[in-house]
Amino acid sequence: MSHISFSELKEWTTCPWKHKLNYINRINEFKGNEHTAFGTALHSICEIIVKEHVDEQQNTNLEAEFEQEFVNNLRKIKEEKPDITFNSGLVVSMREQGKHLIKFILPALKQNFGKFKLITTEEKLYEPIQDQDENNANKGEDSENQVENFKGFIDLVIYVPKDNKYHIIDWKTCSWGWDSRKKTDKMITYQLTLYKHFWCKKHNKDYNDVTTHFALLKRTARKNQVEIFKVSNGTKKISNALKLLDKSIYNIKKKNYIKNRLSCYGKYGMCEYYKSEHCT
Repeated sequence: MSHISFSELKEWTTCPWKHKLNYINRINEFKGNEHTAFGTALHSICEIIVKEHVDEQQNTNLEAEFEQEFVNNLRKIKEEKPDITFNSGLVVSMREQGKHLIKFILPALKQNFGKFKLITTEEKLYEPIQDQDENNANKGEDSENQVENFKGFIDLVIYVPKDNKYHIIDWKTCSWGWDSRKKTDKMITYQLTLYKHFWCKKHNKDYNDVTTHFALLKRTARKNQVEIFKVSNGTKKISNALKLLDKSIYNIKKKNYIKNRLSCYGKYGMCEYYKSEHCT
């Protein structure tokens, strides 16, 4: 493996053994469900909305586009996993909820940032984790276990003249929203921490010139349907996130696949391998 993503880092932090089963052994290749189909479709609409706003034109029937994207995503999942059964009631609700949400996206961006310049959408990160000198020093290690790059996709980057800063935004679809604990959860916010570090590294920007935000797209909320909130990522937090990243890479290289029994049934739900043949 030549790279690591935030989702992989999060999996390793939850349970190194589960990480091995998913990313090394490739036992459970998740194909998606109604929620991922909904989220992917809404992400596409967010991209269209921002681009058309910047170009000062609204040519797309956004509701029809969302519905088509949603149906196409469900179809793709079904093709890859024919035995999957979708919840028909949930699918019907999601169609209407998505079309309802669309009209709140641009107003939320305007309210939070005012006038802005679009920098990128869906920007790919594939940046060296270590400096060149450190990489050269590690060349003697088993190349099969080398992890040299951080991989990710940033949903949206805008520049706001008012505060002279770049703003990294990650869209998150959810039901009613996030509570304060989830908004400050270290392993959730580390996604934006690492995105900020590697985006600054890619573009040679100072940390002080960049701020990060989650934008919650709430399916069932009756008010504040699109909530954008800032996530603080100072130098200390970035340093801690990079230390965790280095620690995970070191242990992956060393094949230290320890089972974390505390995560069998934790805050992310029951592990799919719990009491299975893969984890007795």
